[in-house]
Amino acid sequence: MIVIPEEFARTTVEREGDAGARWIAELPDTVADLADTWACAPDGHVMHGGVGIIVPVRRDGTPPAVLKVSCPHPGNDHEPDAFVAWAGRGAVALYERDDARYAMLLERVSPVTLAEAGDGDEVVAVAARLGRRLAVPAPDGLPRLSDRAGEWEDELRRDAAELGHGLPRPVLDAALATVRELGREQPDTLVHGDLHGRNILRAEREPWLAVDPKGYVGDPAYDSGALMKSRAYALAGVGAHDLGRAVHRIVDVFADAAELERERVRRWAQLHAVQAAFWARRHGFRVARGGPELEWITAFADRLAELLTERPGGPSVR
Repeated sequence: MIVIPEEFARTTVEREGDAGARWIAELPDTVADLADTWACAPDGHVMHGGVGIIVPVRRDGTPPAVLKVSCPHPGNDHEPDAFVAWAGRGAVALYERDDARYAMLLERVSPVTLAEAGDGDEVVAVAARLGRRLAVPAPDGLPRLSDRAGEWEDELRRDAAELGHGLPRPVLDAALATVRELGREQPDTLVHGDLHGRNILRAEREPWLAVDPKGYVGDPAYDSGALMKSRAYALAGVGAHDLGRAVHRIVDVFADAAELERERVRRWAQLHAVQAAFWARRHGFRVARGGPELEWITAFADRLAELLTERPGGPSVR
């Protein structure tokens, strides 16, 4: 019987309430039953992310694997569908799936993330090249980002009206224009949906493989937003005078490595930054629910949104 990490159990119950407590209580038996069904045995310490546990396992006829069980949530519905479409090209391979229990048997890779092992341009370029490989024709039945455009516009207008913020009007207008002009019509392309350095792991079969996809249909440039936001702490030490240059450098490197139009990359990243600035004020983040750290993240999201509204060398939006 596995032992559920205390931190994972606590944060799950805090987030999901009684339903999360019941799911945690049943999780050891769920893992045991899945291991029996898929004829595998635990082979290491239980790890976890934000919404799921990872149990290293072994079974005859399959390379070293992990059993992943996620807390039931619509955002996790299509993770196995994405893995099936990629068939191990740029992402970990899927061996088994149990959709009813949000469980998968996946290829085992190193716990070392690109965010830990890479630096600067390398993190951005590797993520962008993987994104390019993962941008394949989407299978039927996956959620379309274009269907969320109306919701995005409504949320932006509501947040701008209800939340105290200092975002200049041109920043908000630019985000709304992206939703109207890029969000409503998007290609039938499978995109990861949350592609950043912590969701790219060191592997043996390939140097780096993607994990934890959302499995959306839409514009491959959409993934630039998650990557840009994930670079916040790396950019924390950049002086105010050089921050704009560093931010636009990320856009340049991502667009070049992903073979995408630079303006599309910049505009999607700017929209993500505005959404993050409002999300921080309304909900906080898993890494910071309040206090000085959340205040810093919120201020950084504001500044990121402003910088991405500008063209390199252009005038300030203030």
